[in-house]
Formats: sequence, C-alpha cells, structure tokens
Amino acid sequence: MKPQRQQLTDSTELLLDVLPATIRGELERHPDLESLVEVVLDLGRPPEARFPGDTVWLGDGPVAREQLAHTTARLGAFTSDNRAGIERTLHRISAIRNRSGDIVGLTCRVGRAVFGTVEIIRDVVESGRSILLLGPPGIGKTTLLREAARVLADEVGRRVIVVDTSNEIGGDGDIPHPGIGRARRMQVASPERQHAVMIEAVENHMPEVIVIDEIGTEQEAAAARTIAERGVQLVATAHGHSLDNLLSNPTLADLLGGIQPVTLGDDEARRRHTQKTVLERKQAPTFDILIEIETRDRFAVHHDVARVVDAVLRGHPARAEIRERGESGEVVIRPPEPVPAAAPLDAYRPVRPLRIFPYAVSEERLERAIRATGVTAAIARSARDANVILTLRTYAKRQPPKLRDALARDLPVHMLRNSSLSEIERFLVEVAGHGADGARGAEAPDGDADLEAAVRSVLERGEAVELRPQPAAMRRHQHAVAERYGLASVSRGREPFRRVVLLPAERR
Repeated sequence: MKPQRQQLTDSTELLLDVLPATIRGELERHPDLESLVEVVLDLGRPPEARFPGDTVWLGDGPVAREQLAHTTARLGAFTSDNRAGIERTLHRISAIRNRSGDIVGLTCRVGRAVFGTVEIIRDVVESGRSILLLGPPGIGKTTLLREAARVLADEVGRRVIVVDTSNEIGGDGDIPHPGIGRARRMQVASPERQHAVMIEAVENHMPEVIVIDEIGTEQEAAAARTIAERGVQLVATAHGHSLDNLLSNPTLADLLGGIQPVTLGDDEARRRHTQKTVLERKQAPTFDILIEIETRDRFAVHHDVARVVDAVLRGHPARAEIRERGESGEVVIRPPEPVPAAAPLDAYRPVRPLRIFPYAVSEERLERAIRATGVTAAIARSARDANVILTLRTYAKRQPPKLRDALARDLPVHMLRNSSLSEIERFLVEVAGHGADGARGAEAPDGDADLEAAVRSVLERGEAVELRPQPAAMRRHQHAVAERYGLASVSRGREPFRRVVLLPAERR
C-alpha cells in the first residue's frame, strides 16, 4: 500500500487555558509539549505532566483547593460518570471526589484527532462489513474510530451516526468536533444508556453505519447484534486486548458468536480425536472482521470471525493477516501463515458451501437449523455475498425494495411457507442434497450399488460426496465400504439428519 501522511490536530492551548497560571507556565516551557498525554492534579500533591514513557513534576508546591476550583470553573458540567470537556475539543477531564462529593483530583487528558491513522485498514473499513477493534487502553482505538467515521461520511458518502458516550469521539459541546467530518453524533448522557441510544439510532435515523466506542455490557452486546441483523455496518471497540481475551469473557463472547458445550457421539469423537464434550460456536458472529491493535503501527486482521473462532475452539492457532506501517508511512501486508499440512482433518470441511441471505427469516433460527442439520452453510450479510436467497412466500409475492434488489442479482430463491425451525431445517437438507442452484448435487441413493457408484466418483474425481441421511446401522455400513476402498469418511449433522460424507484418501 502507498505511503500516507498523518496529520495531527489537538488544540493543546485550549487545555492549557483552563489550568492555573503557574502550571500552564511550566508546561509551555517544556520542549515536548506536543507529545503531552495528560496533566494530573491531586489535592496536596505536586502536579504531574505525563508524556509517553516519562512523568514530569510541575513546580515545587502541592495542588491547592483553589487551583482545582480554578480549573473546574472553566469546564462544562461533569456528567454522572465524573467526566467533563472543553467545547469543540477532544480533551477529557475526569474528576476524583471525596466521600462528601467534593472534587479532590483531576485527570486532564489531551484529545487529538489524527488524520491518516485509518489508512492502514482503509480497505477493510470501506468494505461495508462490521468491524470490531481490540487493543489495550491508550493505544488509539478511539482515535481510529473517529477517523473511520470521518472517512465513511465524507469520502465514501455513507450515512454515519456516532453513538458518543461521554463525548469520547465527537468532543464536548452540542456541536461535534470536525474530526468526525459530516458524521452525525448522538450523545449519551451516561454509560448506562449506551445500549438504548444504539437502538434509538438505528430505529429513528436510518444510518448505514453506526460507530460505537467500548461495548462492555450484555445489553450493549445484544443491541449490537440487533443492529447488525438489520443490515447496518458496525464499527466498534470492545473491552479486551485480543480475540482469546474476548472469547474468555462470558458477556462479550456473544459478539463473536458465543460458545456452547456440545456432546459428540463415540464415533465422531474418535474421528475428530477429541473428547466427547467439545466447545463450539453458538451462532453467527455479530462482527464479520476482528482487528487486534498490537501497536499503533501494527495490526492483526482476522477477515472471517466465524472461521477463526471455529478454528480456535478446535485447537488451531488464530492465524491473522499482519499489517505494519513503516516510518515513511508505507503499509506492508503479510497474509496469514498457512495451516501446516499435518493439521488434523476438519470434520466440518465444506463440501457444497451455502451462503444464505435470509430476508424476513430469523438469523438466529437459521443458525440453529444449520447446527441441527450439520449442513455446511453460512449466513451472508448481504445479497452480494450469497449464493442462495431464503425468504417467506408472503414477502416474495410483495417483493419489497430490499428483496427486489437481491432478486436482481439472479440468485436462486427458496420460499418457506413459514419461519418455523422445522421448515428451515427441511430447506437446508433439501438444498444440501440438490446444490444451491437446484440442480442435483453429488448424492448417492440408498442401495449398495449406488453407494459404490458414489465411491467410484470420489476415486475418479477426487471430490467429496455427501450421502443422504440414514439410520445408524446404514451409516456404519457406509463407513465400512469407504474403508474397504481406502477412503476417508465422516458423519455429520444430528438425528434425524445425520449422514456420511465420503472423502478422498488424502483428506484422511
């Protein structure tokens, strides 16, 4: 990727204006003022100026109550989370109070809008897919969100709404900081209301993109899933440093699809070389892409959250694309390391992958049906990513605009009589046997002659063949026939949809 120059704006002088004169004078004489991170004023202690990797004491005397009062009088009102700001800036002032509610400490953090930070992942941000950013505090997640909102609103032309808790992204005051460009900003008075404002944003203002900082509660995770299911792109951060860290958080693991224990049959456990009880993903992830910010100039990008979570739960390492920004601004992209050839067979390797775009059909119910039947399928976020459209007959007859746009892509459409779980399961089994386009797929009928015909097909073409669902006794017979011909075979799905897949010998 070509080098991109970063530009920084911070209005540091506006922060200095609210500080007592003696402290301001000390700071103005400091040679590294441009890199100032925050100023700490604690009653009865010397004031501190914090820089990257260094702390400087300002003056000889301790902070007095009059100095704290001088600063707070020049700020906006403190909200319920003890934060205030300076109008039209990104600076944040946080208060520490005593038991009586009096302010006895202030942390005055410098807020900066850095133009150009998003270039390292610009193609990902513009893809229209939902993105979750992870990284330790202070690494620049909020700065990146702010720049992503500006780029999507000003340069891509999308309808962007920033859900801004405590004015972290758009700055203090009623008019947002120009760092978010033409993106609209909905303020959140206190963190407890963030999830409600998220839902209000999508219901009232028709955004194409919603930008959120710090998803941290179960209610916020549920609101994010609701937004994603309505086809709105999410760009958000969450509490957590890495994918593994998020998976171990029972509240936020649902952002990645959630985790549930599953008990395997004896045969399946032996074939997968695992214990009988394993962990598997519960549902489709809320976010399509996960980005771990390792440093300000090094990002690990997971382009398919569902696939990487499944791999991690089966004991494989999470292999990410690495992006690094050099000193001159150039971006180097290294693709994920290949899986070693000796990796064990994935019993759920796609044979005839389906990418289903559900319209007016519950994604959660579709995900449950996929798990129950064992069909190799994924839920597509848009029609352009799908090879099958699933909808209800009533909607197909009316053809609302969004469905009409999907139909214009000449994709096969499957219409359900109702949206019950059993109806969706029947659809999956039928399509798995016939292929996405309705043509007969690689399927062997029940008799031994046809079973051996399927075996010959695998031997000659080197492609997997999926057989029809059968009782356990018939499946044991099919496994035995496969072994006799030197083929691999696995059982997939749950009763009554459990069936055998024949695989070429090299996939054993």
